[in-house]
Amino acid sequence: MSTAASARPTAVVTGASSGIGAATARALGAAGFHVVLGARRLDRCKAIAEEIDGTALPLDVTDAESVTAFAHAVPEARVLVNNAGGAKGLAPVAEADEDEWRWMFETNVMGTLRVTKALLPKLIASGDGHIVTVTSVAALAPYDNGAGYTGAKHAQAMLHRTLRGELLGQPVRLTEILPGLVETEFSLVRFDGDAERAKSVYRGMTPLTGEDVADVITFAVTRPSHVNIDQIVLKPRDQADAMRVHRTG
Repeated sequence: MSTAASARPTAVVTGASSGIGAATARALGAAGFHVVLGARRLDRCKAIAEEIDGTALPLDVTDAESVTAFAHAVPEARVLVNNAGGAKGLAPVAEADEDEWRWMFETNVMGTLRVTKALLPKLIASGDGHIVTVTSVAALAPYDNGAGYTGAKHAQAMLHRTLRGELLGQPVRLTEILPGLVETEFSLVRFDGDAERAKSVYRGMTPLTGEDVADVITFAVTRPSHVNIDQIVLKPRDQADAMRVHRTG
């Protein structure tokens, strides 16, 4: 890490190679943070890191050894954005694919747990730490054919919300971001690369962008240190909840 980088507070962003993570890395860089970008697609992280004078490190949140190595390579941290996660499939419980469920819990829940545990001592040591966890409106209510994802997001949210009490009295704030429909690679992953099916999720409406979510994250972490924004739910104007979306055409 360069001297110039070390003079800036460090923000760590997981799942930083695309979508919300990439947009958040850019937004936090513009807000004066030295951003450490972690993801499996290191080449993408390196390209963004070059743009914002950040640091790119390999990270697979489903691999405990990868998380340990990542944390050891980060000398200090004031902000952690737990963004890595995702969905697989859209099947009813009666047809659930156990491997897809296992992947969702490993990525969203265990991944958040591993990274948070690994970096928590450094966040506390910063004297002004902040943990942001990107969950979803799926952490608020169930929706048909989404039990695997809503289950994982509810569990991830409970992890984060429990920390809010457990860290009371410590110099660490906690903010949960709960986005609705955001047009990123999310649906492409969910539908195993089926671009047409992924595109149909956003057809006839205007979804959020990764930049929209990044703006909200940046707002939360740049409030005065005595201000804790517990939760921010953001959805497109066209979306009322996980199952109700207004579409034209």
